Amino acid sequence: MALVAHRLAGLGTENAFKLGDDIQRCVDRGLDVIRFNLGAPDFRSAPHLNRVAIDHLEAGNSGYCDPAGILSLRQAIRDHIVATRGIDMSPDRIIVTPGAKPPIGYTFQTYVDPGDEVVYPSPGFPIYESWVTFVGATPVPLQLSEDAGFAFTAAELAACLTDKTKLIILCSPSNPTGGVLSKEDLAGIAGVIRERCRPDVRIYADEIYEHILFDGEEHHSIASEPGMAERTVLVSGHSKGFAMTGWRLGWAALPTAEEAAIFKQLNINIVSCVPPFLQEGGRAAYEDPETQETVAEMVRQFEARRDWVVPALNALEGIRCQMPKGAFYIFPNVEGACDRLGIREAHAALPDEARGRATPAGMLQMFLLYRYGVATMDRASFGRIGSEGQHFLRLSIANSMEDIQTGVERIERALSDPDGFHAFVKEEGLWGSS
Repeated sequence: MALVAHRLAGLGTENAFKLGDDIQRCVDRGLDVIRFNLGAPDFRSAPHLNRVAIDHLEAGNSGYCDPAGILSLRQAIRDHIVATRGIDMSPDRIIVTPGAKPPIGYTFQTYVDPGDEVVYPSPGFPIYESWVTFVGATPVPLQLSEDAGFAFTAAELAACLTDKTKLIILCSPSNPTGGVLSKEDLAGIAGVIRERCRPDVRIYADEIYEHILFDGEEHHSIASEPGMAERTVLVSGHSKGFAMTGWRLGWAALPTAEEAAIFKQLNINIVSCVPPFLQEGGRAAYEDPETQETVAEMVRQFEARRDWVVPALNALEGIRCQMPKGAFYIFPNVEGACDRLGIREAHAALPDEARGRATPAGMLQMFLLYRYGVATMDRASFGRIGSEGQHFLRLSIANSMEDIQTGVERIERALSDPDGFHAFVKEEGLWGSS
């Protein structure tokens, strides 16, 4: 009998956090690191929201509360959903969770059995693929195309569907690409789902970046399409749009009150409840008109950074970069940079086991970090299955403009340093190549 349960072999991770050990190692060596790795806004939560939470905490509102979430917050979320999605909703179908990540696991535990097929975007948030493999489901990655702006068509989704499909995951705006599904895209996708899927197939709509859109774009939800609200687990929260990452406030709106009761039961078994004083601050985020301007100013700054960094990266030999429509990520193609530095040849020369663990973009990622103090994320960090031959890095622009400019300058120097790269591979031995 093994000490550790066999199922843990299928559990993945989120490398944006895992990279922290490498970053700390570089810091301990005296290297200043520009951190493009974590998807956390570089803005503080708004003072008027902090004040609400503090007042409730000081008033003693710090005990257990309804595991589904306090009613006033669920009502505020309900009003937000009705106003932005135009669908019928009631508080008894809404569950408040500690961040928007738990509903991913809750959805898999509620609907997916071993052998069921799960369609998910790739590149996409890595926890999707982690849960697919953890529960023993069959992964069906829907590969997103750079040429299509990392959106996908109804026909591409249809090619992934079978009679074993049980869950379809959508994320718009997208992490890591910044791609956005238009209303026309969603109408086509909804049509395919109505035509090809049983009523018990669920859609997981990850809309955590719903507030962060550029160029006048408006957010559109699959739940707003005819026949979709009764199939969709709609998820969002406070971390990204309200810059409240550490508050751990998220929510899921379920197709029925009965399904919401399952999520509530999972809350009871895992977290009991989300602290009520934090929920009161989360309620104010939806109800206080001051929040709207706070969010708008943050988005304006993200857009200004995007408008600077994309042309700057495109000016570098070996990099081409799409202009994202939402979220706060840049997802440049670095195939040319890998060729320029001789990385693909170095990858091919690695021992078999090391070559299986590494990717050319991952080797570039580590070179940028250990030699030039720039922390990025490689393509394989956002869905490894089927990602072979795709050479991208993700950069979070949730950094000051000064840091972004410094980071790009360092990347430019790194791309002109093939000798430094080959010395790095020999000296660090990160892939068993020393």
